[in-house]
Amino acid sequence: MSQSMPASPSARRLRVAFAGTPEFAAVALRAILSAGYTVPLVLTQPDRPAGRGMKLQSSPVKQVASAAQIEVIQPQGLRLDGRYAEQAAQAHAALRAAQADVLVVAAYGLILPTSVLTLPRLGCLNIHGSLLPRWRGAAPIQRAIEAGDAQTGITLMQMDAGLDTGDMLLEQALPIESTDTASTLHDKLAVLGAALVVQGLDALERGELRPRPQPEAGVTYAAKISKDESLLQWDLPAELLARRVRAFTPWPGTQFTLPDGGVVKVGAAEALTAPHVGPPGLVRQMTAEGLDVVCGSGVLRITRLQKPGGTMQSVAQWLQGGADLTGLTLS
Repeated sequence: MSQSMPASPSARRLRVAFAGTPEFAAVALRAILSAGYTVPLVLTQPDRPAGRGMKLQSSPVKQVASAAQIEVIQPQGLRLDGRYAEQAAQAHAALRAAQADVLVVAAYGLILPTSVLTLPRLGCLNIHGSLLPRWRGAAPIQRAIEAGDAQTGITLMQMDAGLDTGDMLLEQALPIESTDTASTLHDKLAVLGAALVVQGLDALERGELRPRPQPEAGVTYAAKISKDESLLQWDLPAELLARRVRAFTPWPGTQFTLPDGGVVKVGAAEALTAPHVGPPGLVRQMTAEGLDVVCGSGVLRITRLQKPGGTMQSVAQWLQGGADLTGLTLS
């Protein structure tokens, strides 16, 4: 049986509006444009202060859209009865004027009310960074690493009014490597999501996209990451803390407090299988190989850290110019 060939860029019929903000979404927008789809409108978060000078900075999605000379709107809200009702009304009007067949959403950062979900003729498609229904919610990449999942992936989903509860359209799995951080896994998933959304749009254009309900079993929620979670809790298992170091890299990072109150950031760590001796937080030893800290179970070996006011460095570099922490109890 012969397979349907994807439409050539010149033959694209779908008009694809796009809503997204960070680099994860920008990768998808570039792919949609490269595939030849007409993107009449892009929604993204308002410019934010960033950098040492705290100058207003455009989101990665806005930068891509501006370079492609696509109209960009940046409402602070989309609810017609909300705090930013006037901006929301303008956004609704812009979406209607764009005459988009479908709205692709990726890490946008604003909740889409039903009044927006029903505007495009074919609804709204979301690029979600997990294999639904596992890890619905705000931080699926980080929570998958933290939980020790063996794999994650991308789900292309038909959006509805619920929190990542819509019908699944396409999905593709990706193994989580033992060395993956949130940063490296993010980059892999961004590329996977970009490829999958183009595949989905191609199928949608051919009328071959088949939605299916999410399974009722296996639902988990990926709560938003809080800065409060960055402090390592030594009474927890070393395996969990090692995963948290990876899951919270690059943001919000992980850290511990010295007895004198100094805060040390952690750049890399691993769990040791050696039995632990002593109370949680006790530094068993500090060698060029790492800083070994007793945990609720097991020992966490920290291999990269950053002293207050310093730069991230290996433990060997720390020992060349800093005090040996052996015997101290960290908090």
